[in-house]
Amino acid sequence: MGTTKSYEEINEKIKNKKAVVLTAEEVKEYIKENGIKKTAEKVDIVTTGTFGAMCSSGAFLNFGHNNPPIKMENIFLNGVKAYGGIAAADAYIGATERSIDKDYNYGGAHVIEDLVKRKPIILEASGRPTSCYPCNYVKTEITLDDINEAILLNPRNAYQKYNAASNSTLDTIFTYMGKLLPDCGM
Repeated sequence: MGTTKSYEEINEKIKNKKAVVLTAEEVKEYIKENGIKKTAEKVDIVTTGTFGAMCSSGAFLNFGHNNPPIKMENIFLNGVKAYGGIAAADAYIGATERSIDKDYNYGGAHVIEDLVKRKPIILEASGRPTSCYPCNYVKTEITLDDINEAILLNPRNAYQKYNAASNSTLDTIFTYMGKLLPDCGM
């Protein structure tokens, strides 16, 4: 190719706010319009990060207490199972958990996205009644604004050299993380 840029040169451009930064999607279009050589000369940084959830991603949620109170043991958010063994009104929704009653392509990451977008979510929970928690079932609609606390976790996204998946075949492949498009998603 013949075009080489050092880290120092790129860092200087960043410092001076002159670096040309494109996303992976944008650089594909730029290459189509300008060719690889011109792209290599012009573009300094290609970002490849996504909001894509990884296998450990999820969110801790505190719903606050129902009236009458319930110790939530079996929790579903839009039909996606959330782990309720934390505290009476807390849950962990894993990004890769799948819906039990929606299509194959809806799961925990979609619930989290819907919460972030402040869309209504159906919270359905059951638990064994006790003196402290006399209610055994609740079904209600909530939004992020109704939740006491929501903490998004992406522990594996901190890895520097975490594996990425691509599909070089001509067929779509369905994995536990979602759909891998044919021909490396092109």
